[in-house]
Amino acid sequence: MALAAKDLNVGDTYTECLVEDLKRTQIVMYAGSSGDYNPVHTDEKFTKEVAGYPSVFAHGMLTMGMTGRMVTNYVGDGRVTKYGVRFTSQVWPGDTLNATATVDDVTDGVVTLSVETTNQDGVVVLSGYANARVDT
Repeated sequence: MALAAKDLNVGDTYTECLVEDLKRTQIVMYAGSSGDYNPVHTDEKFTKEVAGYPSVFAHGMLTMGMTGRMVTNYVGDGRVTKYGVRFTSQVWPGDTLNATATVDDVTDGVVTLSVETTNQDGVVVLSGYANARVDT
């Protein structure tokens, strides 16, 4: 059931767990489906010895996609009209991610949301916004 403007108030929040204990396999599967085979996402030896990171890490777009799913779970399929994010911290294997959408405005049948995804330590890994049509 889609959201209705009359049921939304500025400051309302919706939170969802995106993933518990992100697996390296999930990261590699995303590399395959996206076609992004950058070795910092898939090759532990390269990532540590050449790139200087402690481990492989998730694609930003994987985090964006999981967060986008949270938005559509909240507002309903086919209702998002704008969605944009900024990647603020890396996502590592083993991370648990939670996303929250906060209602910033409801005007003329459109809800404006602030979106934030955090890891298990409360570190913000993604921040952004979404607009979606809602029933009037």
